Amino acid sequence: MPLKTLLDALFPRGHAIAVNDSVLTGTASTDDGEVTVIGTTDRIEVGVDHALVLADAVLASTAAHPQRPIVMLVDTAGQRLARRDELLGINGYFAHLAQTLDLARRRGARLVTLVYGESVSGGFLSFGLMADHIHALPDAQVRVMDLRAMARVTKQPLEKLQALSLTSPVFAPGVENYVAMGAVQSLWEGDLARHLLEALHAPADGDHRAALGAERGGRRLAAQVAAAVSQGNA
Repeated sequence: MPLKTLLDALFPRGHAIAVNDSVLTGTASTDDGEVTVIGTTDRIEVGVDHALVLADAVLASTAAHPQRPIVMLVDTAGQRLARRDELLGINGYFAHLAQTLDLARRRGARLVTLVYGESVSGGFLSFGLMADHIHALPDAQVRVMDLRAMARVTKQPLEKLQALSLTSPVFAPGVENYVAMGAVQSLWEGDLARHLLEALHAPADGDHRAALGAERGGRRLAAQVAAAVSQGNA
């Protein structure tokens, strides 16, 4: 979905969102009041400069309006694989961005993510995956690691991982698999403004993704193992 169409559908009451170097920052109106909006577009590869802009927008919102919800719109091809970004310590910039969102949550802001394009690797993990609730459009593409990269990291044959991806959502890209694993709570179709309002009203009472994955059959053991570890039985 084109960005302007998406923004108009999400915020029919109006929005003032700037796009600079494929980074979104601004505010929008909902039936429940104003929200801060941050995000990415154009399948951007998120680098240190983008992370700083996003973090600055979160800190500004938290300072001025601690309990104002933050809506994150995601379309990223991952983190920028550039020598400059690596030498500057891109992992530290991403950690800083994640910490600003954690601060916003602890100050009372609700965090909602909508993946409307692509969401890949560190470009997604550093901000979109930090939300209380993560949703996606049906034609969105979600993947943390390409199977070829996974094969290199795990030292497993690509053919083996491809076979596993046919039966296990953990190994398979695609938004439906992330819904099955509980990482994406739901797919939004139809009235996007209504979906957003419902997400802003939904309780934020902890991380239930492992339990949701077990319920949906996408991650059968994660919740069980986590419970055993927390009880000292593992």
